[in-house]
Amino acid sequence: MHLLTDPLQFDFFTRALLAVVLVSVLCALVGAWVVLRGLSYIGDAMSHAVFPGIVGAFLMKGNLLVGALIAAVLTALGIGAIGRRSGLKQDSAIGIVFVGMFALGIVMLSRAPTFTTDLSNFLIGNPLGVTPADLWGALAVTALVGGILTAVQKELLLASFDPTEARAVGLPVRRLESLLLILIGLVVVLTVQLVGTTLSVSLLITSSAAARLLARSLRKMMLLAAALGTVGGVTGLYLSYYQDTAPGATIVLVNTAIFLLALAFRRRE
Repeated sequence: MHLLTDPLQFDFFTRALLAVVLVSVLCALVGAWVVLRGLSYIGDAMSHAVFPGIVGAFLMKGNLLVGALIAAVLTALGIGAIGRRSGLKQDSAIGIVFVGMFALGIVMLSRAPTFTTDLSNFLIGNPLGVTPADLWGALAVTALVGGILTAVQKELLLASFDPTEARAVGLPVRRLESLLLILIGLVVVLTVQLVGTTLSVSLLITSSAAARLLARSLRKMMLLAAALGTVGGVTGLYLSYYQDTAPGATIVLVNTAIFLLALAFRRRE
């Protein structure tokens, strides 16, 4: 039992544990939609596309999170606009916007006099460096995203899988698609800041993909993704503590192992 309780004497570990649980739930809420709609590329793309917003805020001595959120919203709207106007598939639109935004961030960064620790920490993320304010922010975003998705779940389902019927009954399909992309961007920005790009994408995709193999409904998929992400996160965090390994990478490896177990179980069925 002391193996479980000893690390909890450190505040940084307890906060990291709470952050991983909150992020797992948050990623499960939108990760299910990401996997079902075949948007697995968007998590990594969004985490890079917000780069110019972060750098812009840094250069203007503003709040990095606000800059990232503005870039995320612009990225989501840009993806939707290019997809509608060009007729390209959504993954192509994501690639175009992602590369353009990331390149813009690099050009802007070249104007920065120095690359400070604050900027580096925001880009890389560190679950062991989570503050109480970060936890409250994650809790607020989880409640906001969960509330919005619950309110529009039926409409979003119809717009996602039968847009023709959705338009026929008067649903604003384009706005619903943009709303989903904005919510994904919001989640990516927050989780990247808390736990880093690699772990953010892992929780967004890997846990939801594992849940997709085992669940038969959207609700069950979200619940299972949250549970699997939490189990993987907590297990990985403890392993990293005792083995003295990078926490984010260790959690990703555990999540990958869970996915492989789910895949093996699915094949046996």
